[in-house]
Order: sequence, then structure tokens, then C-alpha cells
Amino acid sequence: MTVLRSVALFVLAAVAEIGGAWLVWQGVREHRGLLWMGAGIVALGLYGFVATLQPDANFGRILAAYGGVFVAGSLLWGMAVDGFRPDRFDVVGAAICLVGVGVIMYAPRPA
Repeated sequence: MTVLRSVALFVLAAVAEIGGAWLVWQGVREHRGLLWMGAGIVALGLYGFVATLQPDANFGRILAAYGGVFVAGSLLWGMAVDGFRPDRFDVVGAAICLVGVGVIMYAPRPA
């Protein structure tokens, strides 16, 4: 159950961070205004709190692993929201990153 909770928290963190960055991007680059930017800043702050809920107590490990989730999540967000179509190298790179997440977070370690 701990792995399932951890994965769910990584997904929630990805939605908050990627969504927040996208909202700021929309506010600034697409001239949608302060409301979009403000919502993005709130979402980015939420990301910071969600990361603290991971069961592992090591900040460096959590953020390193989250980097791989961010890579894959960013490609998925681009596909879902912006019509981005990743090529095979994007897909292979994201898969490698997710394998790295698995190794960093869920490899057996001495207690």
C-alpha cells in the first residue's frame, strides 16, 4: 500500500506542478492575465506541500525521483492539453526516466 500511496502522490504532485507551470505560461506567454498566473502560483505551492507527504523522508531522493515523473507527466500534459505529439525518442526517454523513478524510490534497501 505504501508504493501505491507514493505513486498517487507523485501523480498529484505532477498535476500540481505541471498544471501550475502551464497556467503561468498561459498567463504570461498567451496573455491570459493575472488570474491565470495567480492560479498557477497557487498550484505550484500545492506541489511543494504534496511532495512532503511522500513516505520516504529523504528530500533529495523524493525530488530526484519526481524529476522522472515530471518528464513523463510533461509529455502527457502536452498531449492532453496542447495537442503535442511525442516522437519515439520522447517516449523512450520518458520510459527510461520512469524506470529510474522505480529504481530510486522502490529498490529494496537495508532497514
